Amino acid sequence: MARVVEMSYYPVKGCAGVATGEAFLTPAGLAHDRSFMVISEEGVFRSQRRDPRLALIRPAVSDDGARLILRAPDIEALDLPVDTSGARRPVDLFGTAYQGIDQGSAAAAWLSDVLRTPSRLVRVPPEHHRVTDGRTPGTSGYADSCALHVISRSTLELLNRKLAERGSAPLPMNRFRPNIVIEGWAEPHTEDRAHVLKIGTTELGYAKLAIRCAVTLIEQESAKRAGPEPLRTLAGYRRASQGGVAFGTKLSVLRPGKVAVGDDVTVTSWGESEQHASHSPVEPPPRPAGPGTGSTVATE
Repeated sequence: MARVVEMSYYPVKGCAGVATGEAFLTPAGLAHDRSFMVISEEGVFRSQRRDPRLALIRPAVSDDGARLILRAPDIEALDLPVDTSGARRPVDLFGTAYQGIDQGSAAAAWLSDVLRTPSRLVRVPPEHHRVTDGRTPGTSGYADSCALHVISRSTLELLNRKLAERGSAPLPMNRFRPNIVIEGWAEPHTEDRAHVLKIGTTELGYAKLAIRCAVTLIEQESAKRAGPEPLRTLAGYRRASQGGVAFGTKLSVLRPGKVAVGDDVTVTSWGESEQHASHSPVEPPPRPAGPGTGSTVATE
């Protein structure tokens, strides 16, 4: 039986994650996931792709979402009251215009100091309405795309075996910044074909493959760019038909509810994988996938 063995949410887009044993899954993902975003003075989102020092910032948000604490090496922590009613300002996420609530000058000064470039912090406004694409449409906060990013342990284990064959060191799961890690699927990349899943009291629908970007090259503990892996090795066996290399999947929330580490994962609908690689899962027998865009997206 497959089960959840790790679960994390990322309060501030691009910053370190928060491991949790249980959480409420909202229509936009795990509670507080990507509800804040660091932007330039012009309103364009910051990402580890260009600002790897984001990985050094370790946020913590109160259960009620009323306070946000930001920590980073060699600087005093910042404890912020969260503004959910202030003036909206335009923000740019991959060229799409959204709105954000600016969290003030103290947050801006702290982030600018850590990132060594002028920055500000915004929060998703309560009226935020965003429709994500893929086989199963959904919504999310400031995530790159869909509400949830899922990877199985066997998928990472296969990659690490291939890295070892090249003489490279194994990579930790946090290089890929998933929300949910699943154990119990013996066949790597089974998540590619799991099209409807039940976990706890929730139900999830497959949206798309997760196409990997340069964030996977960054050591999450040090914020250092570590070289060509894992993208070099993934290019040898995980090229996606849509372009790029695929590792893990994106899911939309069909039914909100509670999820916890240790919950069983039950797949109620299987489909064919969009990934055209030499490695193909074989259990259980797949059924044809339903209609949908099948589009892909990078993840952070």
